[in-house]
Amino acid sequence: MTIAEAAPRIRPAHSDDIDALLQLETLFPTDAMSRRSFLRLLKRPSARVWVAERGGTVIGSTVLLTRSNSATARLYSLVVSPAARGHGVAARLIALAEAEAQRQGKHTVNLEVRTDNAPAIRLYRQLGYTDIGTLTGFYEDGSDALHMHHRIVVSS
Repeated sequence: MTIAEAAPRIRPAHSDDIDALLQLETLFPTDAMSRRSFLRLLKRPSARVWVAERGGTVIGSTVLLTRSNSATARLYSLVVSPAARGHGVAARLIALAEAEAQRQGKHTVNLEVRTDNAPAIRLYRQLGYTDIGTLTGFYEDGSDALHMHHRIVVSS
């Protein structure tokens, strides 16, 4: 069984994961988070950071941000290692983030994705995310972002 085939374990991230999280961040063309950013996020009550791992190797991560005075959560970051892509890891991380948002009473999850990241846009659309608009020059390198959202059902 290869790393891409074994079912990943998804768990909350902790400070021991920062080196692995930083390694995943190198997969982003720009706007990678720093060690300091991850340390701050891990301590923030309004942030949830999860990692997906197989065989002790971190193969993906996601960050969800919430605000107590908002019905919207933000999927701030999602990354999966190239070797693990196409095996449902991203969808599982998104589902976990949405479940957490729902648990906190949020009605919508928003995200931004580079307009040139067709595989991610396709996945988000398959999972029910719809386009809100384009954010011109959103990223450090001047690239545009597609702003998307997904309405989640909140149980009463």
